[in-house]
Amino acid sequence: MVSELPGFALLDQRSEERAFPTGRPALLAFVKEDCPTCGTSMPLIEGAHRAFGAAIDVLAIGQEAEGNAILVERHDLTLPLLDDSELGVSYRYDLETVPTVILTDRDGAEVDRFVGFGREDWRALYGRLADLSDADSGDVDWERYPVSQPGCGSRTLEPGIAERLAAEAEGSPLRARRIEVGSADDVDEFMFDQGFTDGLPVVAPSPERVMRMLGGSRRDAQDVVAIVPPNMGEATVEKIAINAVLAGCKPEYLPVVIAAVEAVCTEQFNAHGVMATTMGASPAVIVNGPIRDRIGMNSGLGALGQGNRANATIGRAVRLVLRNVGGAKPGGTERSMLGSPAKFTLAFAEREERSPWEPFHVRHGYEAAESVVSVFPASPGPLVCVDQTSRTAEALAGSLAMSLQAISHPRSRSGEILMVLCPEHVDTIGRDGWTRADLQRRLWELTHRPVRELLIDERAGAGIPPESFGPDGPSEEQLEELIPKFQSPDNIHIVIAGSGAGKFTSIFPGWASGLDSRKIEEVV
Repeated sequence: MVSELPGFALLDQRSEERAFPTGRPALLAFVKEDCPTCGTSMPLIEGAHRAFGAAIDVLAIGQEAEGNAILVERHDLTLPLLDDSELGVSYRYDLETVPTVILTDRDGAEVDRFVGFGREDWRALYGRLADLSDADSGDVDWERYPVSQPGCGSRTLEPGIAERLAAEAEGSPLRARRIEVGSADDVDEFMFDQGFTDGLPVVAPSPERVMRMLGGSRRDAQDVVAIVPPNMGEATVEKIAINAVLAGCKPEYLPVVIAAVEAVCTEQFNAHGVMATTMGASPAVIVNGPIRDRIGMNSGLGALGQGNRANATIGRAVRLVLRNVGGAKPGGTERSMLGSPAKFTLAFAEREERSPWEPFHVRHGYEAAESVVSVFPASPGPLVCVDQTSRTAEALAGSLAMSLQAISHPRSRSGEILMVLCPEHVDTIGRDGWTRADLQRRLWELTHRPVRELLIDERAGAGIPPESFGPDGPSEEQLEELIPKFQSPDNIHIVIAGSGAGKFTSIFPGWASGLDSRKIEEVV
């Protein structure tokens, strides 16, 4: 099958422009100076030019300007050696190996091609060139050449270069607005000045880095993942990738960030309210499934703290998407009165292997083998329950319930909460045969309080106004009525994380919205 090759125009070693197609049959040879196989091939490429150049254009295309000068001197070249140091032509020709030798017809259509060095390939090519040009190939000592020699990797495949070329190519997936930074400007300071950061330094999202990040997902770069409140910006895969670069993510984290962004932009999570509330809510990102170990997330010692790149940057990337795509910036639609450290980042994995129960995502309808991200509106937290002495599930549930009473205010009702149960506490509960549902129900029961303990009085001005029961206040019967802290046991979300030593369970208060989950794209 004959295929038409891309046209090009490049300067040769004499700074003369050479264009392809040439209107005559042509031999194109892509080379680079530091490749031994190219060195083996150069005498034959030059020989083809000298023997057949009257009828056939022989063009060598070099991938390094300095290397081209060395090749000209080393091999006493007279053929045109074109400068493709920008690698645009090599990229359009989809090169993987040099030397790559291509024979074309007068219209620039490919007739034959081989890569590396093969003595019989060159012998056959010389015969073909002789037939095309009606010229003699001269006296070639074929026995002085090796039977075969593998080629070298094209510079187009080198890290950084490959991504740059893909970003600059005509079919580049990048559509985001590009910002030029002056050569005298400090890039890091520029990012701060433009408001792209959360107050900490970020990684500049160069086209090369964004292309590399996009390689972490199979999704099209222009797929719209979500409409991000409060400014209702379109979060394409590309824009999420840009913010993942800013946050310091690796490409393999991108599917988690994409799924988390999708989850926070649902009506269930209500990102607009979470960002705009004066209370200080922010997404807590919980990851379950095989991807936890594959990308190195921390579910053990220090899972909620610093030191793990995946945890730190995944949570940060979600926050930066809300900031840079959704417009949630302090002083604008981000109205948190005091803020929260979670507004920098909060992401961790469940320590599934340390739990006697099914993983958190299985309880929410997913298969154990699936990787799933859940997002919870933490507002803010955490509150820590310290109980180092309870030895039964019932006793520990009582301690945990006492801590839950303090959520928001001891006299107020609560929405959903996220309890990060430490391994030693889950051991105590599991030894008595309690399930996660058993613990949820018991905590719900133990956090019921009678109305008399929830009324506003002279000790505290927060609580239930007595007049809400009528001008005479609540009756004796009403005073004994039990009011649940939480609407249902399902409002108490329990995940397992932390190291094996330490009886400290963390509790994140919720906000008015609720937890949501999304399956993570598997890219292995």
